[in-house]
Amino acid sequence: MTEEIRPFRIDIPQAQLDDLEDRLARTRWPDELPGVGWDYGVPLDHVKGLAEYWRTGYDWRKHEARMNAYPQFTTEIDGQNIHLFHIRSPEPDALPLLLTHGWPGSVAEYLDVLDALSDPRSQGAGPADAFHLVVPSIPGYGFSGPTRDRGWSRYRIAKAWAELMSRVGYERFGTVGNDGGSMINPEIGRLYPDRVVGVHVTQLFSFPSGDPADFEGLTEADMAKLGVLQNFWENMGAFNTLHSQQPQTLAYAISDSPAGLLGWNAQLFSRDGADRDFVLTNVAIYWFTGTAGSSTRLYYEDAHAGEQPSGPTTVPTGLANFKDDFQSIRRFADRDHSNIVSWNEYDTGSHYAANDATDLLLNDIRAFYRRLR
Repeated sequence: MTEEIRPFRIDIPQAQLDDLEDRLARTRWPDELPGVGWDYGVPLDHVKGLAEYWRTGYDWRKHEARMNAYPQFTTEIDGQNIHLFHIRSPEPDALPLLLTHGWPGSVAEYLDVLDALSDPRSQGAGPADAFHLVVPSIPGYGFSGPTRDRGWSRYRIAKAWAELMSRVGYERFGTVGNDGGSMINPEIGRLYPDRVVGVHVTQLFSFPSGDPADFEGLTEADMAKLGVLQNFWENMGAFNTLHSQQPQTLAYAISDSPAGLLGWNAQLFSRDGADRDFVLTNVAIYWFTGTAGSSTRLYYEDAHAGEQPSGPTTVPTGLANFKDDFQSIRRFADRDHSNIVSWNEYDTGSHYAANDATDLLLNDIRAFYRRLR
């Protein structure tokens, strides 16, 4: 193992782009029942439209250049290659901030907020809100490459992220997380409360225990949220079950067919009006790095993790929950996080608020950390 931090640049060979175009052109499409919409899963016309745009209109090189505009590095931690953006703010008193994505996202989730977070003065905001940014690719995802051994659960990743922050020179830092990042980052706070200034997330995955007392006195709004959650798990939770039980079985399909990968990953991007370039940049990263299969192993590792930390987290925690996203319920969140200091629910945005509710998310992050710097 070496602690060397190596400069990195994305440079996908043209042969891979040509192969992708050829595979998309030769897709063998499934049939579909008429008029079923999303009832049976992602509709055929939705995936066909995205695939045709991927083949004929989407410009990977433009998005590759956008990512390469930021300093990138790789380093090895606990036997695993780790890729990261490391963006130093021009403001000397900036607070280090670790941003963690999830599935089916990638580091590209955060491209729309990097400049405003690291250099607010250039965006017309106050320099006191500046952050030094560390944005790593989760082990098994994107430019970190496939995982090399078992056990890369959220708990192991949390330890790796703490080591990563030390390695790039930050002993005290804040965190921002979405999806998987909303599960990983609270664990960093649990393990290293003396180092983590705060944990800002877009979901708090806290659920009723099954005790009937959990439901006594719940507000009508919270009962409605429980209904949304129940509908999600009963009608859209198949990916979680398959990832948790048989990720390798799925890997053959989504690693060999770009249309298959697109259909599988597109199920959790916004159904209506999603930015096609945003969706395809995230999906393309999985395709070009060969991590479609390895990314799903995180669910298996979490489901089969051994000894797990227990008890509520104590670091200051903030939630920014957006309209078309996984709904968080305060009663259950307070049970698992004893120091929630900010709780905001918005009537717009989606699971990918950094892309489609950018200013709201930025302002929420800034307001949360103003009290903690």
